[in-house]
Amino acid sequence: QVQLVESGGGLVQAGGSLRLSCAASGRSFSVYSMGWFRQAPGKEREFVAAISWNGDSTFYADSVKGRFTISRDNAKNTVYFQMNSLKPEDTAVYYCAGKYYMGNYYWRGEYDYWGQGTQVTVSS
Repeated sequence: QVQLVESGGGLVQAGGSLRLSCAASGRSFSVYSMGWFRQAPGKEREFVAAISWNGDSTFYADSVKGRFTISRDNAKNTVYFQMNSLKPEDTAVYYCAGKYYMGNYYWRGEYDYWGQGTQVTVSS
């Protein structure tokens, strides 16, 4: 089992930046592929980024590519999501998720563990 807790959400103006953190506890964080998802009101959950257990492989949805960066610090059991050039359409609840997986690439399937989510609101 692993427990995930997100932080860093908030209200920001368009063009601003936020950094989300996801702290993990429980089983060894370093063997987990991690992902960030978001869900806006009335919309389906969107898979926006992922990172492999060692940080060598990353994924970004087209909607965030070039603006957002996923990273991890296995020594601190934390994954980060740096969000720059934020737009109103980035407004959503952001969730981190984990999957026990030590393949060469980030995990593309269903994730087993989820945080409670953190709200990001971007005003125009």
